[in-house]
Amino acid sequence: MTRSVMRVAELWRYPVKSMAGERLSETMLAPLGLPGDRELVVVDGTGRIVTSRTQPGLLRLRATRDADGRVQVDGREWTSPEVEARVRAAAGPDARLVAVAGPERFDVMPLLVTSDGAIAALGVDHRRLRPNLVVGGVPGLAERAWERRFLAVGEAVIGLKDLRARCIMTTFDPDTGAQDLAVLARIRERFEGSFALNAWVARPGPVAVGATVRVLEAFGEALPPRLGRSVAR
Repeated sequence: MTRSVMRVAELWRYPVKSMAGERLSETMLAPLGLPGDRELVVVDGTGRIVTSRTQPGLLRLRATRDADGRVQVDGREWTSPEVEARVRAAAGPDARLVAVAGPERFDVMPLLVTSDGAIAALGVDHRRLRPNLVVGGVPGLAERAWERRFLAVGEAVIGLKDLRARCIMTTFDPDTGAQDLAVLARIRERFEGSFALNAWVARPGPVAVGATVRVLEAFGEALPPRLGRSVAR
């Protein structure tokens, strides 16, 4: 029996933390993940980062980058009064967007990786998981044995730290915003509360949909960075 070849099935970038993201056909993997990923965040009147864990209305705003790299929210410049009003309607009267280029914009690791086999086993819209990279051609739940291993994707190498503990964000439909608590209950009952893999860039390089993916047992002395907050994204 011929073993299927694993390939990059999807690439996702989220220009604004906690908003809907955009699919990419190709990108670079830089030391802090995908360039332009979560480089804008929503903060409240005290300057604290606000996420869709407490303000799920943010998930219904779609963030993209135009040809010049400028962030758009629902097709409008992120600094526009229209976007300001939408952010406040979704996250509170004092909410605003700010640029954050450092590692503090990540809750755990710069990347989240999952696979088509695991997504099929879970049986829900995988946009609820907010992955950066989806690997295709993976049998069943094989990804759950990838902790502390590496993925070679062309010239780039991705380190896989551990399984991601999931939170209430998975319960919100990415299109309607309707909440289904059964999704998180399923993750807790069938997958011990964790799903997909916290990941980081062990060696930068270009990646593209369709690129071959290989699992590596080790990659030199590469170690995951210490950054972000130890909570689910």
